[in-house]
Amino acid sequence: MIQSMTGYGKSTAVFKNKKINVEIKSLNSKALDLSTRIAPLYREKEMEIRSMISKVLERGKVDFSIWVEKDETQTATPINGAILENYYSQIKTISEEKNIPLPADWFATLLRLPDVMTRTEVEELEDEEWNIVQNIINDAIAKLVDFRTQEGIALQKKFTEKIENIGRLLKSIEPYEQCRTERIRQRLTDALEAIPGIEYDKNRLEQEMIYYIEKLDINEEKQRLTNHLNYFMETMKNGHGQGKKLGFIAQEMGREINTTGSKSNLAEMQNIVVMMKDELEQIKEQVLNVM
Repeated sequence: MIQSMTGYGKSTAVFKNKKINVEIKSLNSKALDLSTRIAPLYREKEMEIRSMISKVLERGKVDFSIWVEKDETQTATPINGAILENYYSQIKTISEEKNIPLPADWFATLLRLPDVMTRTEVEELEDEEWNIVQNIINDAIAKLVDFRTQEGIALQKKFTEKIENIGRLLKSIEPYEQCRTERIRQRLTDALEAIPGIEYDKNRLEQEMIYYIEKLDINEEKQRLTNHLNYFMETMKNGHGQGKKLGFIAQEMGREINTTGSKSNLAEMQNIVVMMKDELEQIKEQVLNVM
């Protein structure tokens, strides 16, 4: 079963007074292109986080984010009472010594002074918290993989439909191919007979006809295209990681369809070739999104 490179996963957990959020999303890319936005507390684990992601996600443009939401009652910056009291005492002393009036609004004055409102504690990452973070990272990755798998099922269904359409169109060429020889022969004979006073060697004409028809023969192209159609279907069943291979097969299918078109000298056959190209183009557009 193939997988899409488009996916999304999110997971959350609560630890003490904060909510930890992990979000990961991916789009198509030729290789793994990973960008991260990591909360400061977890930046020391960035290489480990990247390793966790790259082990599971082989390709795609991946955006990973981890952020923390804290309880509002806990996030307010505390007032340093000791420093505030020291400032208060200094201002009163200076006021008395210099005969300077005391401020009318003490709080407005004191709260603007340096270090009165400063968070001094340094947060450290605990093992218990990191274990929780690892779990939600793995959960978010698993959800993204599930998303990719569901998208892959839809892609495989679409590819199967398009491959079957090309196969049916290829078979629909056969009736025109069978009558083409006689139509070519009749057209050349009519053209020769329309020239006044000309005589031609019928044996020589037959030889030239055989040569001409052999050049227009598309049996090899039909056989190769059929093989490519079957190979595409087999490759889809081999699991994820087949995107590049499917792209190469689609290119080979295009070559055989183009050659068939260049050898088709009937309008009906050329119309069928155009329809096959349209089906193949839709495959090529979507195969870029396959893992």
